[in-house]
Amino acid sequence: MSLDQLTEEQHASLMKVRKRVIEAIGRNMDLYGISLSTGHLYGLLFFADKPMTLDEMGVEMSMSKTSMSTGVRTLLDLKMVNKVWEKGSRKDLYEVEYDWYQTFTDFFAIKWRKAVEGNILVLRRSLEELNRCLASEPEGPLRKVLEEDARKMREAVKYYEWLDRLIDTMESGDIYQLVPKPE
Repeated sequence: MSLDQLTEEQHASLMKVRKRVIEAIGRNMDLYGISLSTGHLYGLLFFADKPMTLDEMGVEMSMSKTSMSTGVRTLLDLKMVNKVWEKGSRKDLYEVEYDWYQTFTDFFAIKWRKAVEGNILVLRRSLEELNRCLASEPEGPLRKVLEEDARKMREAVKYYEWLDRLIDTMESGDIYQLVPKPE
């Protein structure tokens, strides 16, 4: 059903409900490091009944095409929206990815994989450096501190290796055997 078939009162009531949801989506995405306006853009696309151009989004959100472009690029990078092709249209069109399970998995994997890889690299380099220091350090207070730091770093590496396996479990879909999607 098209929104233009609604009465003015029905339209206003629907827009009030949608605005509340869009605000909640925006706040939720802000928790993940996505700007509030980009979260609102996702909410707009979530309720759109057809793919939208940057110009259409800009009009709906009263934002510049540049701001829309930046927000859409962020959402594309996180695989939360898709660029779609429509016969006869010369402009890029975008629609939301409705599989929220896949969206969460992609978002989690993209953000956390980068953090895990970076942290493991830093920890392993630091452990190598500590081990070189330990090789030449006699018994004493400094050696005890170095040994304790090395122990803490090895534990941190174990955590990040576990987190890496968790990401693998999410990307493979095996997570849904442990925590099934609702039917």
